[in-house]
Amino acid sequence: MASISLPSPRRLLLVLGDQLDYERFLPADYDRKKDLFWMAEASEESTHVRSNKHRIVCFLSGMRHFRNHLQKENIPIEYHELRETETSLTQLLSKDLAKHSPEIVSVVKPGDYRVEQSLRNICENAGVKWEVREDEHFLCSQQEFEDHARGRKSLRMEFFYREMRRKHDILMDGKDPVGGAWNFDKDNRESFGKQGPPTAPKTRGCPPDGITREVIELVNRRFADHPGDLSQFIWPVTPKQADEALDQFIRECLPTFGRYQDAMWTNEYTLFHSLLGSPINLRLLDPRKAIQAAEQAYLRGEAPLPATEGFIRQILGWREYVRGIYHLHMPEYRDLNFLEADQPLPDFFWTGKTEMACMHSCLTQVLDTGYGHHIQRLMVIGLYSLLHGVRPGEINDWFLANYVDAVDWVTTPNVVGMSQFADGGIMASKPYSATGAYIDRMSNYCKSCKYKPKESIGPNACPFTTLYWDFLDRHRDRLAKNQRLSMQMRNLARLSEDKLSEIRKAADCLRRPS
Repeated sequence: MASISLPSPRRLLLVLGDQLDYERFLPADYDRKKDLFWMAEASEESTHVRSNKHRIVCFLSGMRHFRNHLQKENIPIEYHELRETETSLTQLLSKDLAKHSPEIVSVVKPGDYRVEQSLRNICENAGVKWEVREDEHFLCSQQEFEDHARGRKSLRMEFFYREMRRKHDILMDGKDPVGGAWNFDKDNRESFGKQGPPTAPKTRGCPPDGITREVIELVNRRFADHPGDLSQFIWPVTPKQADEALDQFIRECLPTFGRYQDAMWTNEYTLFHSLLGSPINLRLLDPRKAIQAAEQAYLRGEAPLPATEGFIRQILGWREYVRGIYHLHMPEYRDLNFLEADQPLPDFFWTGKTEMACMHSCLTQVLDTGYGHHIQRLMVIGLYSLLHGVRPGEINDWFLANYVDAVDWVTTPNVVGMSQFADGGIMASKPYSATGAYIDRMSNYCKSCKYKPKESIGPNACPFTTLYWDFLDRHRDRLAKNQRLSMQMRNLARLSEDKLSEIRKAADCLRRPS
């Protein structure tokens, strides 16, 4: 479809690749005769971090479907498809500012500080007014979050989540939470045991349509050296597909989701997880619709309360919370490094070639499919990075590059704050540190691994366990006053100096480039 343009628009309405909100794309003061929509596929957004092919296809196919929707509505739009030469959003916008001479460039609040600042600078240098509109996709405005944060010594998600539950009357019985508790984490931490997972849906997601197949061909050619096996592409790129994915999750997965949401199993990639992070983050699925669908399933008796509450907390609580943290603390937040981690990202993060069965399984999965659930991210890949001492910026870029649902506003707080404790406790009250025993308890990875999770030294020592004790030892002074680590620090104090010396040597060996 050809772009429908305007000869001399008063305002350019920018739509970024993660702002594909079919319900809210028109500003209240939209004027068809004076406003021109603007979208661009810029290669820099795929190469700024070496993005997984699945992530690139989600963005490009989603954008093209959205463009077609606007054109069917006869809405004027200037659209730039991907070129064979390297391009950036700022290059493309700069040319169109000269071409159209608009008075105003208007955009919904971007979720990437780098993108917002670069676009703002282009407009200011061109003498064009820059306007940022509130993102109504979220249930909590940035001003509301700042009001919540003002005067608090700590910003824990739990208290914010309770406020959101009350405000939006979700799973509430009057002034009290349904079931008498605000969360049911204790009921949502089961492992599969020796018998393995119960039968999960084998067919998930959406088969690629014609536009997506064209984009897959383009991405395989244009970004041939990027990770990702696009024969496994299943991600929604339209609201209709997102609704179908939501319906399948509520019907087939939500009843079992809660109990096993932290469990892992070799070659079981999706299990009972929603797979809705990508369509929600691209604005293809309204979070209100997902929350309401889960709550209604509980009220109909089709899903247990712990599963329903756990799913809703991920959206109404955690998702809204990390967005608030991001905009409250950027741009400094992205460069925080409280633990002074100084190790480069190991090369095997880009190949999956490691003898650690858990890391091999989780890395290979995300490199091939663009997906891994929250425990694979936090307590396997993130945990190893924390214990190894990887520079937070490097592991953050890796997460941003490889996960299909990754956008800077959600990835950076989750990695820098939650996973790597680089913010010193703004988000998490302690580092999420653990030995290989946690992975052994929650998965079957260790059963096929040469390493033994209980051993910290010797040829069969689990690298997670070795690095765990070394991590506590290296940061003993920095973390000594953290009351939530008191038991771990007492256990560290019981180790003899001779054993600690062996652990330090083993940890140093693990950090040497192979």
